[in-house]
Amino acid sequence: MAGDVRNLLNRDGRYFARLVIPKELRPYMNGKTELRTALGPDYRTALKKLPGAVALIQHEISLGERRAVQAGVRAVTVGRYPLAPDQIARRNYQSRLTFDEQLRNTDSRYASFGYVDDALIAKLRDGIAGRLHDEELLMLVGDRIERYRKLGNTAAEIGSDDWRTLARAMCISEFEALARVAERDEGDFTGTPSHPMLANVQPEPEPLPPVSLKGLFADYIASKKLVGKAKETEKRWRPVFANLTKFIGHDDARRLTRQKVLEWRDELLKTLSAKTVSDVHLACVRTVLSWAVDNDRLESNVAEKVRQEVPKRSLAREKGFTLPEAVAILRKARDYVPARTDNPRTTEAPPTTAAKRWSPILCAFTGARIAEITQLRKQDFRKESETYIMRITPDAGTVKAGGYRDVPLHLQLVEMGFLSFVDAAPDGPLFHTKGKDGITAARTVAGRVSQWLQSLDLIPEGVAPNHAWRHRFKTVGTELEISRRILDAIQGHAGRTAGDDYGDVTIAAKKAALDKFPRYDLSP
Repeated sequence: MAGDVRNLLNRDGRYFARLVIPKELRPYMNGKTELRTALGPDYRTALKKLPGAVALIQHEISLGERRAVQAGVRAVTVGRYPLAPDQIARRNYQSRLTFDEQLRNTDSRYASFGYVDDALIAKLRDGIAGRLHDEELLMLVGDRIERYRKLGNTAAEIGSDDWRTLARAMCISEFEALARVAERDEGDFTGTPSHPMLANVQPEPEPLPPVSLKGLFADYIASKKLVGKAKETEKRWRPVFANLTKFIGHDDARRLTRQKVLEWRDELLKTLSAKTVSDVHLACVRTVLSWAVDNDRLESNVAEKVRQEVPKRSLAREKGFTLPEAVAILRKARDYVPARTDNPRTTEAPPTTAAKRWSPILCAFTGARIAEITQLRKQDFRKESETYIMRITPDAGTVKAGGYRDVPLHLQLVEMGFLSFVDAAPDGPLFHTKGKDGITAARTVAGRVSQWLQSLDLIPEGVAPNHAWRHRFKTVGTELEISRRILDAIQGHAGRTAGDDYGDVTIAAKKAALDKFPRYDLSP
């Protein structure tokens, strides 16, 4: 079973996170061929621990890669181990003095050669002052900058402001190193940098431990579940994080850069719409990383300002159905009979047939989302006094606003025999068969209803067949001068102001509003 999961190893009933070390890195990792981390004997626990363990192993391998880069046997991604210009200059200064020490230990004649060049000193002074052109700086310290570029400490491009800043810092470094060399030639080894940039440089940060992107996502979902949220988010967002880690080639959130997020966005745009990339992929990554920052798991959110412009749709008509369009659809739904077939495999399931008959008019008189209708169960209907009531509840599947709402049934639904259909139905879901995943089943049926409506050539171009009922419901309610707050309560829309959270919209108020909705004339 563990063999199906990447990087998970099962050895005699105990699980390990395992990564193979590339051959060229093994000499820099004590000759090891692989790294393992014990995850324990429980499979589910091992799966939960796996992302974090893999991230830690990847961090160890990256340190081995850094050692290989320093040894000159492996190239590194530009800017992978970034340092500030003053930190690079300090490194260069120390490197120069270390080399000087080696030369003094190698040959006693070195100190007598007098390598300090007055012309070079003058050039370095001009470089520090900013009087040199880029080409002159390149000739003077370009090789030193390139060395640190290959080490992954800078991504500055020649000619940019960042490159000139670094070049001038490198001139300071070279100038100070030469000053120490001259002092040492006179036997003085006590000298320290006099330039404030080198004297006051911030110490290089210790490499921070990796933070698993997938682990952050899992912890974010867990935090939301504690407050009753993220019922759908986990399934919808998990593939996004899988796609991101596959694109960047690792699972360490600390190694994720804004540039990589931009490149990922551009790659997604090759196959997905700008709206999907903006509203799903970028939005979920931005949200999880923001949560990580708020909970002290990361220092910054590199995706915070990564956006994707979405073209504005130009509407050629209203979003909701017109009265003639609504009537035509409701007539087709009322009269719907599935195609006959002798093959049981192609015979339409009775719950699907019921969904095609009843969900359009239920949407028309409740303004509910189609998936809220197709997830309804027999127990979600009751009678109070003379009022029949439908309860839309997350217990049946999913509700976008999070909580339940009660919606009185319009009299036309009762007269058409909908409650007789409910009474005759077996316990459980009305429009799909019972299964482990009721949310997916309800959405599948909702999709089939949409496809069926599209096949009737009754849906105008640019109109979403299921969502158009919500628009129409609000339009009709507005024409009838029904309170916006009551319409929102029926449809499950969030309140527009803080004041909307005070008081309750009662069933009586909802029924009074729905009683104003006119019947649809479905006569032939």
